[in-house]
Order: sequence, then C-alpha cells, then structure tokens
Amino acid sequence: MSLEHKVVLSRRVRQRTQKMQENDSREGSFKFCLGEPVATAASAQPLSTAAVDTKDAPSSTEGEESKPRFTFQVQPKLESQWREVDWTEAQRTSLMKTVSSYKPSCEEVTRARILLLGPVGSGKSSFISSVQSVFDGRVINRAMVGSSSTSFTKKSFNIRGQKGEAPTGLVMCDIIGLGDGEITGLTLHDILSVIKGHVPEGHKFSPDQPVRSETPGYVKSPSPEDKIHCVVFVVDASKILTYPKGLSTTFHQLREHISDMGVHQVALLTHVDKICSEIAKDVTQVYKSYTIRDMMGKAAALLGMSTSYIVPVKNYSSDLDLDVNTDVLLLSAVDHILQYADLYFQDNTSQKTQFR
Repeated sequence: MSLEHKVVLSRRVRQRTQKMQENDSREGSFKFCLGEPVATAASAQPLSTAAVDTKDAPSSTEGEESKPRFTFQVQPKLESQWREVDWTEAQRTSLMKTVSSYKPSCEEVTRARILLLGPVGSGKSSFISSVQSVFDGRVINRAMVGSSSTSFTKKSFNIRGQKGEAPTGLVMCDIIGLGDGEITGLTLHDILSVIKGHVPEGHKFSPDQPVRSETPGYVKSPSPEDKIHCVVFVVDASKILTYPKGLSTTFHQLREHISDMGVHQVALLTHVDKICSEIAKDVTQVYKSYTIRDMMGKAAALLGMSTSYIVPVKNYSSDLDLDVNTDVLLLSAVDHILQYADLYFQDNTSQKTQFR
C-alpha cells in the first residue's frame, strides 16, 4: 500500500469518526422522553461473578436463550437514520468484498488480530460465529472458549472467505468473559500479555497461574503478527443497566492500559433486538430507534468512550436462515473494526519512519 493511499485511508477514518461524533451530538440535543425500563423478576437478581461461565456461543451451544432484562415503553421513531446505512443486497456484497479482500497496511503483518473483551454472555463468541455465517452462506455455531470456571483457552478464529476463496486477513481472538471490579478469572496482567503477543495459541488460563516467561509456549519476543492490533469491547444492550458498578471500573482500567500501548479500541452493543421490538421485526430500524440511541449513550458511559466508537449489532442466535439486513449490520461492524486496526498499523509505521 502506497504512502498516499495510507494517508487517504487515515483521513477517511478520522473524517468518519468526526462525522459520527457530530451526528451523535446533534441527535443528543433533541428533546424526548424515554420511558424508564421496568425491571423484570430476572433483572432484580444481582449478577453473580463468583463463578465464571465460559460458554459465550450462540444459544444452540449455550442452551436456553437468555431473556430480555427489560420491557421498554413504545417510543416514536426518528424520521431519518442518525447514522447512514444502505440496507441493500448490493451493500452486503460490497461489504463482503471489502472484508474478504482486506490486507493490513503493514508489510510485516498478513492478518489483523482482533481481541474481543466483554462480560460473560455478552455475545463475543456469537459475533464471531455470526460473521463467519455471513461468508458461509448459512447460520453456523463455531466458537466456544471453554467449559470450566477454572480453565479456559485462548482461541483464534481466522474468518474464512466465501467458498473457493482464501481466508480473509482478519483473525478474531476469544477469551473468557470479564467480571466486575477485579477481573474474574483473568487478570489485567494476562489480558495485557495477550495484547502484547506473549500468550501462545491454545494456552489454558488459570486464576492461580498467571502468564509468565516460564509459561509453556510463552512468546518472549513477539513479532508484529503475534500482537493484537485492535481491541473490541462487547456489551449486552439488555443487561447494560444491571451490570455491577465494578464492571465500569474494570473497563476504564483496561482502556487506560490498552491506550498506553497504542492499541485502538471500539465497541459492539449486542442483543439490540432484545430491547426494541421494532428491531426484532426489522433490523433496518436500528438507527431510527430512540431506545437504541439512548442505550448507546449508556454503553458509552459504562465503557468511558464516545458513542462514535460503538456500533450496534444483532447476532444470529436462534435464527436458522440468514437475513440481508442483519448481514449488512454485522459486516458494517467488521468494517468499522478493520479501519481502526489499520490505524494501528499506520501509527506504528509512522513511528518507525520517524526513527530511521
């Protein structure tokens, strides 16, 4: 990739972010009354973080589908989308081509490695499976990170292209979910070790055995290919208001340390169809929903980041067939992630050039 192309791409990402921030700010100035969520019996129960359930895959692997935590009053829709999305077959085809043909803008790296972090059950594994489903042309359940509260594995999934195509330049890494306050089952040290590229594929994490230089397979001198190039925080829209307060502290701590490492971060707001009946029927209404826009603001506060870095998604869970509009939303999220991964490559390429 030429220097001129890198500059254009960097400018496009930053202009897009600025535009999203302006749109979010402008929409936030509208006056409206959003009905307060009514807690159900399930939501009245505190979330347990003493034990970690690592089963974060779609419902067919997790068992019973989790129920919505809130019942929202019906709200009027916005007249126009507060983020522009082209809900067409042509757009899905275009996004699939963009993702499948993606190559990191760094000669030393062949694939962008993306780490998904979020609470247990937030939809990390389901998102990976959903994205792969789009390229496979059918709904699949691919990702599971473990089945024990004391042993869980780092797994990486290279997203395959369509049948007959080479794998994409995208690898998604899945590890155990986070708890509140102290990171349940996974220490801050271990997470940062994954991002730095020290943790080998298939490593089994254990709360009482943190990653060290003596750990079998420990990568002492990680190559650029071994490192994480973008971190994606994943939060469940139907649980935002019931997450323990300590979880926000965990996110803020993580973001501070990850930012110090020069790694860009974005976020996914999953299960949006569970908090808005209109979206459950028609996902194209996601950017016309007051409920979703309000929940995006709450997610931003939880994570300590601007809403311009957060994108809503609907994963395939109980679905048996693909849907064009759901595919567009999923692929738009992947495109969003890859743009920030490429900023990492550009930032590091610029630093190397300066010190030559």
